[in-house]
Amino acid sequence: MKVALINTSDAGGGAAEACTRLLKALKQQGIEATMVVQHKTREQDSVIGVNDSFWGKLREKFNFLWERIPFILFYEREKAVRFAFSTAPSGTTIHNAKAIKEADIIHLHWTNAGFLSISEIKKLLAFNKPVIWTLHDMWAFTGGCHYSGPCRYFENQCGNCYFLRNPHDDDISHDGWLRKSRMFAAAKNLQVVTCSHWLGEQAMKSTLLKGFMVKAIPNPIDTDFFAPKPQNKAREKWKISVSAKIILFGAANINDRRKGITFLVDALHHLKSTANDDNIEIVIFGKNKHFDVSALPFLVHQLGIIKSPAELVEIYSMADVFVSPAVEDNLPNMIMEAMACATPVVAFDTGGIPDLIDHRVNGYLASFKSPEDMAKGISFLLSEESTGFAEAARDKVKRVFNNKKVAGEYISLYQSALNHTSA
Repeated sequence: MKVALINTSDAGGGAAEACTRLLKALKQQGIEATMVVQHKTREQDSVIGVNDSFWGKLREKFNFLWERIPFILFYEREKAVRFAFSTAPSGTTIHNAKAIKEADIIHLHWTNAGFLSISEIKKLLAFNKPVIWTLHDMWAFTGGCHYSGPCRYFENQCGNCYFLRNPHDDDISHDGWLRKSRMFAAAKNLQVVTCSHWLGEQAMKSTLLKGFMVKAIPNPIDTDFFAPKPQNKAREKWKISVSAKIILFGAANINDRRKGITFLVDALHHLKSTANDDNIEIVIFGKNKHFDVSALPFLVHQLGIIKSPAELVEIYSMADVFVSPAVEDNLPNMIMEAMACATPVVAFDTGGIPDLIDHRVNGYLASFKSPEDMAKGISFLLSEESTGFAEAARDKVKRVFNNKKVAGEYISLYQSALNHTSA
C-alpha cells in the first residue's frame, strides 16, 4: 500500500508536525508512505519538496503574495485577521507528480499559504483513487475562514463574513463557498477525517460536506521521545529556580489572537490577588513581537523560539503546569506534548481540547473565556490536591495517542477505502 501525505510544509506549525508524526507512525507499521510538501526543510528521505528549486521557491512566494496582497488591500477587516482567511486562488500543480500518480491513497492535510489552489484540490479529489482529507481546522468547509468563531453561516451558505471589511451576501466568502461546492461535487472517493470530535461535529453540520463520511482520528505522538526528564536538571540548564512553582505558556506565535494571551494576563493577575504565593514564576516560549511580558505579575523567563524538539521536552518537564488560554483550537500539539512529558494542563473547555484533558482527572478544563476559573485551575494544579495528575496526564496520552494506535486507525481506513473503490 502506497500512501502520499500532502501538507504545505514538513515543519513549522501544528499541522506540519502532526503530518510528519503520522508519516513516521505509518512507516513504523510497514506502510510505504511519502509526504509531499512545497519544499522540505528537514532531511527526511520520505519527504518530497515540489518547489525545492530556485524557480519553484519563487513560484511559491508569488502564489503566497497573489493571495495575501489583494486580501490585505481590499478585504481584511483588521490586521488581526490577516491570516485567518484564505481564498486559495493559485498554487502549485502537483496532480501529475510521480508520488501522487504512484500512490494508492492520496491523503490531504493542511494545504494553505499558497500551496494548493481550490482548483488543484478539485483535481486531486476527482482522481479515480481513494482520497482521505484530514482537517486541521475549519477551512475546507467554510467560505475561507480557518475558524468561524461565533459565525454559523457555513451550516448553510457563507456570505456576510465578519472577517471582511465590507461584508455582504455575495462577498468573497460566498464566492469561496461556491467554489468549494463545485470542488466537492467533483469528489469521487473522498473520506473526511478530523483530528478532534469537536471539529468532526462542526464538519457534519456543514452543507459542503453533506453526504461524506466524517471520522475522528487524533494526531499521533511518539511517547518514547516526549517523556518526562529530571525536573531539577532541566531547570538548572535553563537557569530556572529549582524551588519555584513554574507556570509554562507557549505558542508558535504567542500574539496569535486565537491563543488567548489576554486571558492569560487576566488569569495570572487574578491568581496573584488570590494565591498569596510569591514563589511562582512564569516561563514563556515562542515567537513574540508585540507582547510586553511586564504585564504579567510574576517573574518571567522568556526562552524565545525553540527549534529543538529535545529542548522542548526539557522545557515541558521543568514546568509544574502548562497553561493554554486558546479560545479556538482543534487538537493542540502543545497540550499533548506537555501531557506526554507528565505536565498537567489547564485550558479552556473549548474546541477539541476536551479530547485531551479529563477535568480534574489529568488536568483542568476552565469555563470558556473565564480568567477567574483559569486562575482557579492553575492554583489547583499547583496544589497538593492534584497529586497523581502528572502520571494520569502521561497515561492518557500513552493510551490514546500513541503511534501504533493512531497509525492502525488510519491503516484500517485506508484499507476500507481501497476495498470500496475496487468494489
